[in-house]
Amino acid sequence: MKDEKPWVLDDPGRLKALAHPMRRLMLEHLNVHGPATSTTLGEVLGAKTGTTSYHLRQLEKHGFIEEIPERSTGRERWWRRVETGDIRLPRPDQLDPADRPVLAEFHRIGHERDRELLDELPAAYAADPAWVMVSRAFGWMTEQEVAAFFEEYMALLKKYGHRRGDAPPGSRPLFIRFFTVPAEHDVQGYGPL
Repeated sequence: MKDEKPWVLDDPGRLKALAHPMRRLMLEHLNVHGPATSTTLGEVLGAKTGTTSYHLRQLEKHGFIEEIPERSTGRERWWRRVETGDIRLPRPDQLDPADRPVLAEFHRIGHERDRELLDELPAAYAADPAWVMVSRAFGWMTEQEVAAFFEEYMALLKKYGHRRGDAPPGSRPLFIRFFTVPAEHDVQGYGPL
């Protein structure tokens, strides 16, 4: 993870594989809890095994998960997340116009999950404040500076982040979010906090 180059999801098939809510939840579960079967995922997500099996095959087809042959027996197949590292999205103008709705759906699903995490933040902070960090900022940057800032942020994630298999004792899985929004997009009129 430390020295990997970004993986740009400019393949519409791969992007479409991740633009599905069930698949995103499955990947999240595999990230946090480790390997699982379609039955386990079905129980956790409230879905039928046939449904989870289909979505697992789609994720496997596009390289996001892999079967664990040494754990799989007969009809029971175990799956793990493939460590993809730094996944980047194409800009809309880098996609064929017919594929742009897939990118929009990818963002919609991700933003919905981010809102859920923000809603959980106060309770998480009350329960375990040492593990919940929040920062709000406002500043002026050029386009080049915000790009450089983002790359340094990604370098920090690579420096301090660990994969499940090489995480040191005492590590916990964390959801980490970073985003920038031009202040001119503040349609509600609140301005910077």
